[in-house]
Amino acid sequence: MAAQSLRDWKSGLFDCFEDASTCCYGFWCCPCLACTVSGRFGENSCLPLCDMCSTAVLAACGIPIFVPPVAVSLRSSIRNRYGIKGSICKDIAASCFCLTCSWCQMHREIKDNNKDRVVIINTQPAPVVMGQPPMVMGQPPMVMGQPPMVMGQPPMVVNQHGVIVTSY
Repeated sequence: MAAQSLRDWKSGLFDCFEDASTCCYGFWCCPCLACTVSGRFGENSCLPLCDMCSTAVLAACGIPIFVPPVAVSLRSSIRNRYGIKGSICKDIAASCFCLTCSWCQMHREIKDNNKDRVVIINTQPAPVVMGQPPMVMGQPPMVMGQPPMVMGQPPMVVNQHGVIVTSY
């Protein structure tokens, strides 16, 4: 299997004018933007709030923490999923020294990648064979030419995103 070639981020860390609405949103309410990015990436929307809570709790205990763990891990996950160049050191630096710009860049990347995604679902009804015996309660109908049902469940197809498409 050939290694996937890595690419750069679709926009730079300080490309605020690429999508001014994202940067204005991030400037006025960075926690809201962070929660939006986390949710759109498929993680819990409240996950970025752990960065704020953990920093406050540890500072109250006398342990200064400067690295926001959720921002760094989410940034690293986005890089890995979309095949973006970089390293964990660069993720830490971006998240520590310009957290708002980092969240804005992640938001633009997810937004651009979601524009390219197209989902097509094609369902066809099962063929009906004349002369089938009447259905008995608790037993699914048998149709000629289809594989047998496993444990009384209809056949299903699961795509890579975990969406189950069932045909009866």
